[in-house]
Amino acid sequence: MRGIRIGSAFGIPIRLDLTFLLILPLFAWLIGSDVGNLSLLINDLFGASIDGAALSDGSLQWILGSAAAIGLFGGVLLHEFGHSLVAMRYGYEIESITLWLFGGVARFKEIPEDWKQEFTIAVAGPLVSVAIGIVAYAGFIATPESLAPLKFVTGYLALMNISLAVFNMLPGFPMDGGRVLRALLARNRPHAKATQMAAEVGKVFAFLLGIFGLFFNLFLVALAFFIYMGASGEAQQTVLKATFQDVVVNDIMTTRENLDVVDEKTSVAELLERMFVERHTGYPVLRAGDLVGMVTLDDARSVREVERDAYRVEDIMSDELATIDPDADAMDAIALMQEHSVGRLPVVDEQGNLVGLVSRSDLVTAFNIIRSRGSLDAMPRSEGGLPQLR
Repeated sequence: MRGIRIGSAFGIPIRLDLTFLLILPLFAWLIGSDVGNLSLLINDLFGASIDGAALSDGSLQWILGSAAAIGLFGGVLLHEFGHSLVAMRYGYEIESITLWLFGGVARFKEIPEDWKQEFTIAVAGPLVSVAIGIVAYAGFIATPESLAPLKFVTGYLALMNISLAVFNMLPGFPMDGGRVLRALLARNRPHAKATQMAAEVGKVFAFLLGIFGLFFNLFLVALAFFIYMGASGEAQQTVLKATFQDVVVNDIMTTRENLDVVDEKTSVAELLERMFVERHTGYPVLRAGDLVGMVTLDDARSVREVERDAYRVEDIMSDELATIDPDADAMDAIALMQEHSVGRLPVVDEQGNLVGLVSRSDLVTAFNIIRSRGSLDAMPRSEGGLPQLR
């Protein structure tokens, strides 16, 4: 969810996801088409006497709908800045804030694991929403009845920002309330365990929200789905991080002496034969012993069968390589594979020499071994002091 960059504040890029460009006009239409009922709700809650019928006349209702929708998403943006600015005070870097289909999301480069920090960061957003609601309510009180359009917008924003704060504090991890729950659980248990527990609560919440949405609002069903997926995804990421703590690429890679490589002059036909015999789908490509590229099964398939004897590996290989240092964290290898959409990374030392290869299968094997042992302390140690996984 990269989105379109529209500016920045406090050094944080602000982006709009394409879904936001769809949801903003939809919200404007929904609010505008329901100005009469919303006016009655505001009157009942705040003791006002806004004439909803007058506000529903002509184009005014669509102007009010647009103003209220823009104000609502402006509040969401400030909500995310609440999280982000507090996180920055703790030293965390914020990649961006993105407005999208379900509101806003602040992308952290690193998830806080100190429970006090996470608690403070999590509650900062809802507190900002409450503050916006109070300011909007003060504006509502100060606005005379003669300025009914302005009174409607301020009343709507007061109601919705308070509602946003309350909803976000429900224990639907990874919503704010779920993060507060994880922070409290992490006071006396490992962060990964607290994440798993909060994620399970979040999944139950998502299930109940989805059932509720089936009867009252299908938008809530979609929101429940994303809450469920978000809880599952972050729980998996946290387990990965905890499992690979203190594990480096050197511990899990296939070393140079055990590595199958291919020469750049090898024909594509020979390459495919080797792939079939050795059950590999990718090879580092060498020229006079030096790494010059990577070739995969997909590269080989791109050559027509009748031409495979004529084409060489050098003709089809990728020479724009993502490589990794042997002393890099295993999690860095996972992130690099995801970033470049590759299944294997050549491991290169400071002198540029190929010293090994790390693949997704290496990472999966290492993950399963470490999890089955239960602790890194139970792993056999390499000379560098870390578990040696093969």
